[in-house]
Amino acid sequence: MLRKKVELIFPERLIKEPVIYQVGKKFRVVTNIFRADVNESKGWVILELDGEQEEIDKSIQYLKALGIEVKELED
Repeated sequence: MLRKKVELIFPERLIKEPVIYQVGKKFRVVTNIFRADVNESKGWVILELDGEQEEIDKSIQYLKALGIEVKELED
């Protein structure tokens, strides 16, 4: 199993959507929120994804397809 840390920057339209929950349900990854700052108009989250490389990659592509900016971070 791999671990990858990413920073997610959410557009306003997705602030109130359960996106991180959906990632855990749709893909075989475990999510762990390290830090977050979310308000009514913007938000960012430092998220760790644990799982197989293919599932992590699918998760990241899903997030990008939703319009979330994804930055991969070094551990």
